[in-house]
Amino acid sequence: MTAEVRLDVIVDAPVDVVFAAVTDWPGQAEWMLGTRVELRSGDGRSVGSELVAWTGLGVGFWDTMVITRWDPPYRVDVLHTGAVVRGTGTMEVVALPGGRSRFVWSEELDLPLGVVGRFGWPVARPLFLAGVRRSLRAFARWVESGSRTG
Repeated sequence: MTAEVRLDVIVDAPVDVVFAAVTDWPGQAEWMLGTRVELRSGDGRSVGSELVAWTGLGVGFWDTMVITRWDPPYRVDVLHTGAVVRGTGTMEVVALPGGRSRFVWSEELDLPLGVVGRFGWPVARPLFLAGVRRSLRAFARWVESGSRTG
């Protein structure tokens, strides 16, 4: 069974600035709740580059990913290859009038743990979505504040 998630946030910054922030892998620790991302191999800016993320607050797990599509400054896709998180993720940036952008975060994940995951997802989903929403709002503030250095 797969779980689909698609959320977005409006950012008061142009597409190229938003895309650069989205793909600042170590910078994700500044806005993504409980996540630290590192480059494992490649340049992090091309298909085949491998990323690894530690996700969790206290207890957590490693989320390994491979970039499967690199289309700057509009889209990057990853394939989650870890033991816990498997499936695809897409980060899209859409230009809006007035130099603003819409950042769209979507995931199509294979639920882990078989039956437990299938029945647990309806309980976990609202918490997961709340965390992603919080992270997207933090992302917009981070980009708009200019505190990003990358």
